[in-house]
Amino acid sequence: MPGRPTVTVRFSAAEIAARVDVMAGELAVKLPADTLVVSVLKGSFVFAADLIRALSRAGADWSMDFLTLSSYGTKTESSGRVKVVRDIVDDVRQREVLLVDDILESGLTLSFAKKLLLERGAKHVSICTLLEKPGKRIAQLDADFVGFQCGDEFLVGYGLDWAHRFRGLPYIGVVEKTS
Repeated sequence: MPGRPTVTVRFSAAEIAARVDVMAGELAVKLPADTLVVSVLKGSFVFAADLIRALSRAGADWSMDFLTLSSYGTKTESSGRVKVVRDIVDDVRQREVLLVDDILESGLTLSFAKKLLLERGAKHVSICTLLEKPGKRIAQLDADFVGFQCGDEFLVGYGLDWAHRFRGLPYIGVVEKTS
């Protein structure tokens, strides 16, 4: 099919699994026992599921909630405007919150989410991302816990999508357009 993109493996399923286990171990010793994990949907759902299981293996039995934010739609570039599509249910007042997302790129979405949770009374909000693209940062924001650094590549798989496709790949790959 002409124009159909191909995907080349950037981070294998085994590399991701090993890194998630290491991150969970670090998180379990650095954050308190009553930490609330807030997963930013849709992109982080695979990472968040693997992370919460790895946290359990590391002895951290933390509660979890979900926040759906949108700034991309079906495009490959952020619109710059973040909106809440589905809100969390849990009360964050006086709680340690671990905000989990698939990728920290421009920083706009995670800045919005962190500010929202702090305005609602969270004691502290830590940010955990599987991927970080420091070269694309617009907002002044750093992640506290990062799985992998990457360059300016368009990545899919392991929850990351391109127009709602490729989320189910067990690895993270680079989209290469073919003609």
